[in-house]
Amino acid sequence: MYSAPSPQEFSEGDDADIICDVVSSPPPAIIWKHKGSKIQVAKDVRFRIMGNGHLQIRGIKKTDEGMYNCEARVMARGEIDFRMIKVVVNVLPTIRARQSEVNATADVGNSALLACDADGFPEPTVTWAHNNIVLETGDKYSLNEDGSELVIKDVKKVDEGDYTCIAKNKAGEKAEEVSLNVFVQPKITYLNNQTASEFDEKVILTCEASGDPTPDISWSFENRVFTEGQQASWTRPDKYESLDRNIVVRSHARVSSLTLKNVQFTYAGQYLCTANNSIGQDNQQMYLEVRYAPKILGPVTAYTWEGNPANISCEVEAHPGASVVWFRDGLQLPSANVTNTKIYNTPTISYLEITPESQNDFGSYNCTATNVMGTESKEFLLIQAEVPSSPEIQQVEPFSSTAVVEFEEPDSMGGVPIIKYRVEWRLPGQAWNGRVYDAEEGEITIVDLKPETTYEVRMSAINGKGEGERSPASTFKTEPVREPSAPKLEVKVQNRGNSLKVNWIKQDDGGSPIKHYLVRYKAHTSHWKPEIRLPNGSEYVVLSGLDWNTEYEIHVVAENQQGKSEPGILSFRTAIEPTTIPAKPASGLGTGAIVGILIVVFFLLLVGVDVTCYFLNKCGLLMCIAVNFCGKAGPGAKSKDIEEGKAAFTKDESKEPIVEVRTEEEHIPNQEGGGPTEPNETTPLTEPEPAAADTTSTVVNLLPSTATNSVTESFSTAHSSPASESTMLTTSASSPTKVAPAKSSPQNSPVAQSSSVKANTQPDVGPLVDLSDTPKVPHSSNPIPPVSGPVSLPSANADGLQSQCDPVKAPDSTQNKDLQVDGPAKDAPNALCTDSTTPAQNEYEHFHFHIPQLVTSILVASQ
Repeated sequence: MYSAPSPQEFSEGDDADIICDVVSSPPPAIIWKHKGSKIQVAKDVRFRIMGNGHLQIRGIKKTDEGMYNCEARVMARGEIDFRMIKVVVNVLPTIRARQSEVNATADVGNSALLACDADGFPEPTVTWAHNNIVLETGDKYSLNEDGSELVIKDVKKVDEGDYTCIAKNKAGEKAEEVSLNVFVQPKITYLNNQTASEFDEKVILTCEASGDPTPDISWSFENRVFTEGQQASWTRPDKYESLDRNIVVRSHARVSSLTLKNVQFTYAGQYLCTANNSIGQDNQQMYLEVRYAPKILGPVTAYTWEGNPANISCEVEAHPGASVVWFRDGLQLPSANVTNTKIYNTPTISYLEITPESQNDFGSYNCTATNVMGTESKEFLLIQAEVPSSPEIQQVEPFSSTAVVEFEEPDSMGGVPIIKYRVEWRLPGQAWNGRVYDAEEGEITIVDLKPETTYEVRMSAINGKGEGERSPASTFKTEPVREPSAPKLEVKVQNRGNSLKVNWIKQDDGGSPIKHYLVRYKAHTSHWKPEIRLPNGSEYVVLSGLDWNTEYEIHVVAENQQGKSEPGILSFRTAIEPTTIPAKPASGLGTGAIVGILIVVFFLLLVGVDVTCYFLNKCGLLMCIAVNFCGKAGPGAKSKDIEEGKAAFTKDESKEPIVEVRTEEEHIPNQEGGGPTEPNETTPLTEPEPAAADTTSTVVNLLPSTATNSVTESFSTAHSSPASESTMLTTSASSPTKVAPAKSSPQNSPVAQSSSVKANTQPDVGPLVDLSDTPKVPHSSNPIPPVSGPVSLPSANADGLQSQCDPVKAPDSTQNKDLQVDGPAKDAPNALCTDSTTPAQNEYEHFHFHIPQLVTSILVASQ
């Protein structure tokens, strides 16, 4: 009997006792096998077979895991039995933190990741704990699937501390600590505005800030910075002078104080407290208000002259603001006795405008400013201005036709600025020539002088009061005629950075007119470009297409009859080539889309025009398709053409159609008569008011019955003149037995100004076009016989209706016949003549005609 459970689990490193209990009598011998081999306890001291038959493995290893065979033998009976036992070795977890310390910043919405990796058998489970509390996934924490990663959301300072990573399986558990360090950006928590009065003993400004690491706090005012231990006197903002301890900065923990001693009004303003640590920085401002009595600033003297207004400015600084009052000899201004003064006030300056009328208006004026802190007064002087003293000519630099005067300004300005200088020059003993120059010009140049000539020159200064004394005359002599002086150059960059506009200022022309200017330029590393010649009077040249970011040297030379001047030289570097910024896609349609839309619109417009032409004028692409592929004209073609024909006839009654009858023969071997016949007569059709008696028969002769005829019509119209058109009618008819009378309505009668009829016959061919376009009427018992020969339509004269047709040479009845009708009518409409006696032939008959003219002619004939 066996008792050998399987599997049996042990922890790695333990002394394993593998149980195999066998009950037998006599007791069996126990043999242990592993991996098919007998365990030799004598060779491996770790293995031992116990007295009860158990197998002991000291310090079992993972490699000892596997199947063990417990075999029992009873040699007396020859019995052998065994059991297979599975041995499982569990391994205690090992754990390793990826980072033993993790840093994070608080209050900025960041997350912190803590991670550890665990191994073991079986696979260990990983949990996290903080302050002995197991952490679970929620709003604050997030764990991945195997628990190895812990995410702490929205890190705060309270999240700082140690976090324990715990790995646990059957073999046991292991733990590892991970520290989370939470740093806090500096934040100023206390800083208030302060108020002080001038000359107070001191004022203390306090700034508190939080943060981890503890922030350093500093103070700044305008462009001065104060830190702990610094002391400075309050003089100039950018200068430290003595250690008089008027300004002291002290810091303790997270609090800093700025002490200002002996408060001055200049201490007022914005102070900046800055807290700074390794994580970040925070700034906050406060305002120090200093209350002080008025202080009057600015110059105390003003100059003017009688009749010229002058402003005396009283600039006041005070807090709170001060009221300003002006006095003159103890009397407040303006007063009833003083009418030539006005006062203008601004928040900081009060202006007293005085227009002196006499010497008594010059003198002292008092400005008094008052606020709750005190009063300040100041005397201002209004002084009579004088004309300036004379300037001193130091040197005259002569050229051939110009001279440059160098001088010293007058010693006395007269109290008001100099605005102009008057310069006079002359030939010795002659009258003075002069010119006034603005004082802002700086340099005075006398022009239009004669070469190699002696001149005298003198100067005077002019201010608002008037012109001062003239300086003593100085003598100079101009140079002989020579080449011009070099032009002075200046350059301006054009809109594009690689284009330059070079301007020059004309200097002395050397006593001879300048003929032209020569310009050349080059890049410093290349050769000169071709010389540019510009006419006299030119003042600039534009150089385009220059290389980007390149130094250029430009020379400009003036030339007169004596030769060329020295070049005016200028160096300039072009701009750096701008980088092309890709254009943002436009929100609207692109160019391609717009072009496509225009093409579609244009195509639709063409289709619309073509459809309109098809229905109204019977032309265009649709008309061609209808005729060539469908074998018919467009809708309303007949009625349209009839109306046009009628309109054409009634439009100009003076141009009445004339029918010219011609007979043409095609040459046939057995034909009599040989060649074609020529037209022989033109016959008027009708008189103005024809009778309608024979209209039916006339139309019948012209239009044979469609029951037995096949007609093919085509149109060809010659436009040689407005009154003459040519149309060919070709018909193929078998011998007609019945002719349906046609109505004489003008709307249903075709007409032609000139027609040619060619008749052939073909039996049993259905009609292609019904030319009559009229309803059938019952045949009379005596049908109209076919006409064998030329037949003329009736025409009316003064006596009545008369039918007439001029004879034409008639070919054989089997031959094709052409009837040519053309020419305008003079006095009356012409009659149409047709020949319907030709026999049937095996070919189609073709009518070539223009419907409007044919309708008109038949209309006239029917009348």
